[in-house]
Amino acid sequence: MNKLLQNYSKEIKMIMAKYPEGQERAAVMPLIYLAQRNDNHVTKDELADIAEITGMSTTEVASIVGFYTLFYDEQEGKYRIQVCNDLPCALRGADEFLDELCENVGIKVGETTEDGLITIEGVKCLAGCHNAPMFQLQSPMGIEYHEKQTLETALELIKELRKMEGKNE
Repeated sequence: MNKLLQNYSKEIKMIMAKYPEGQERAAVMPLIYLAQRNDNHVTKDELADIAEITGMSTTEVASIVGFYTLFYDEQEGKYRIQVCNDLPCALRGADEFLDELCENVGIKVGETTEDGLITIEGVKCLAGCHNAPMFQLQSPMGIEYHEKQTLETALELIKELRKMEGKNE
């Protein structure tokens, strides 16, 4: 039984209605996004469910999850801070910003805080080079861009996220 279809039948019908018959594969990305909406990652079972809905193989769906920085196949932090550290941003201090942010939070790049709340990672090109250091915050509320960041402004945001979640530093 396809649990994804069972749990989100209305949403999946709306997604699939956007694509012509025979083009179900085109719905793979919206379906992945839907599957990870609650737990911020896609399980192996959900990969298989999406494959069934789209007529793709599980491997094809998994390769899309592995390629894009907005999709995840492992449980990590509820909030993902993705710092752009490609060359233009690095020239504006992104690497140092990323390292200092992780150091202040007590984790390494790519790790999640002990409370499971925050994951910090480096990503390539968020199209905000002119406002670096910058990051995108992925959360259950969506994606927010934070440009012209300092260590202080980023730590203040993390403090606010912890406060919202009832967790103290």
